[in-house]
Amino acid sequence: MELATYIQPRNLVRGFLIYAAGDTAAALLLHEFSWSRLIGMALIGGLLYSVEVPAYFRWIDNRLPPGPGASAGRRWGRAALSLAYFNPLWIARHFVFLRLVSGHPEQVTLDLLPLATKSFLINAPVSLLVNYYIQNKVSAEWRFVASAIFSGIMAVYYAVSATW
Repeated sequence: MELATYIQPRNLVRGFLIYAAGDTAAALLLHEFSWSRLIGMALIGGLLYSVEVPAYFRWIDNRLPPGPGASAGRRWGRAALSLAYFNPLWIARHFVFLRLVSGHPEQVTLDLLPLATKSFLINAPVSLLVNYYIQNKVSAEWRFVASAIFSGIMAVYYAVSATW
C-alpha cells in the first residue's frame, strides 16, 4: 500500500494540535510546561501518531468490519482490538517520548514499564467503553480525532490524579 494512503494532511494537522493541546494542559496543571515538550509532543502527535493510529484503525476495519448489522461480539471485538493497541508498551513508549521532549532522558528507565502497566490496568474499563464508542459509533474519518481527544483527556486526568 502506498505511503500516501497512510499520510493524510488533515490528520497531520489534527495530530499536531490535539496531542499538543492535551499534553500542554496536563503540563500546565503539573507546572511542567516547556516549549520543547510542547513542540516535541506536537511533532510526535503530528508525524507519528497521526499515521500509526489511523493505520491500525483501518486494520481493525479490515479484520472486523463495522456496520449497523455487526454482532455484539464483533463490536466488542473492535473495542478490544483498539484497547489492545494502546497497551502498556505503547503507554511506556509515550512516557519515554514525554521524558525525552521534556529534557529528562535520565528518567527513561525500565521503571516506566510497571508505571505504564498500572496506568493501563486502572484505566482499562473506561478505555474499553470509550474505545467501543469510538470504534462503533464514530465514522472512520473522525476516529483518529476522537481517539486523540480521548488521549488528551487522559493526559489531563493523569496530571490531575498525580497532584491528588
